[in-house]
Amino acid sequence: MGKTIAQKIFDAHVRDTPTPENVVLDIDVVMCHEITTPIAITDLEARGMDRVFDPTKIKAVVDHVTPSKDSKTALQAKVLRDWARRHGIKDFFDVGANGVCHALFPEKGFIRPGYTVIMGDSHTCTHGAFGAFAAGIGTTDLEVGILKGVCTFRRPETMRVNIVGQLPVGVYAKDVILKIIKDLTVNGATDKVMDFVGPVVDGMSMESRMTLCNMAIEAGGTCGICMPDRVTAEYLWPFISDDYVNLEAAVEDFKKWHSDPDATYSSEITFDVSGLVPQVTYGFKPDEVKDVTEMEGTLIDQVYIGSCTNGRIEDLREAAKILKNRKLAAHVRGILAPATPKVYDLALAEGIIKIFMDCGFCVTNPTCGACLGMSNGVLAEGEVCASTTNRNFNGRMGKGGMVHLMSPLSAAAAAVAGKITDPRLFLD
Repeated sequence: MGKTIAQKIFDAHVRDTPTPENVVLDIDVVMCHEITTPIAITDLEARGMDRVFDPTKIKAVVDHVTPSKDSKTALQAKVLRDWARRHGIKDFFDVGANGVCHALFPEKGFIRPGYTVIMGDSHTCTHGAFGAFAAGIGTTDLEVGILKGVCTFRRPETMRVNIVGQLPVGVYAKDVILKIIKDLTVNGATDKVMDFVGPVVDGMSMESRMTLCNMAIEAGGTCGICMPDRVTAEYLWPFISDDYVNLEAAVEDFKKWHSDPDATYSSEITFDVSGLVPQVTYGFKPDEVKDVTEMEGTLIDQVYIGSCTNGRIEDLREAAKILKNRKLAAHVRGILAPATPKVYDLALAEGIIKIFMDCGFCVTNPTCGACLGMSNGVLAEGEVCASTTNRNFNGRMGKGGMVHLMSPLSAAAAAVAGKITDPRLFLD
């Protein structure tokens, strides 16, 4: 009987099988940031177990509140910084070199097909875009991962999500995943791997695939996965070129991580995106989604473009198409946070930063701060934000604030209109 990609990855990494349903996996990459990891570090210190299993397999970054906004966040950063120095973790990215973890680490080539990846962060599922099994974990599991390089998981069921048709003009990966979450609900993929397949996924860039996988957790999924292919190989080529005679060899090798044609799935669903229109959330759950036309005219106070979902160069380019030679609505403030220094640098070189600034946007350093209401864009009570982030929970970006999730294109349109509006109206 055939296997899914998740089953193949599990079989290749099994260290132990304590029960038929549970397996202990060897971990290829343990990722850390300054919000969740310091708790694990201080607990390991208190237990006399201040060690790391392999400093080359640990990647760490200060990315949620950066630069630190107060003494508490400064201490969190210091704990992570001192720990990284103490254990010789060379892949530590501090202020100036840091970026949003789920954009920075793939950009550095740390994620490969067939890898197992863990982090104390729910959006670790982003990295499944590379054909890896990547999952967010709790503090205890993170401690074990740091100390022993292993993590225990239940054997996963896989949901096959077949995306077919042709994306209409003005509709992007963010719209696709919002529609999928709407139809599945926030519990529809609970404890499952979401295997994203089909011609639409095949035609997506790595940036778009990361957007899909990033929000798998919002449907309850443990991980979203895309089959590694030529697009994956081309993205990773600067980091894997010494391992293969040519690109074709890498593409062929990646096929070993594809789900088999006769693999068994817990369920299969098909989404035809041919008639899809831009999507927008309206409530306090990621599955509360409407067509943008149903939200037309909803007034906003702030627009935020950034995050691990939509802060990559592809996202900024799309938003710039609408913002060029236009101005922010008089009552709206706009905030742009490129996800990494490289994205910032590319946006500078391409004139995109100037487009945003000429429009009236505040351009900040790479940070997660606004997404979880900690810094660089927190909302006041009663304020409304059109955002390219991934969660619209009550109070997510500030107590009493409302967040409407949407694509960068839709966010840019809202910025100049001063209200939620159909971005296709602004396209030539």
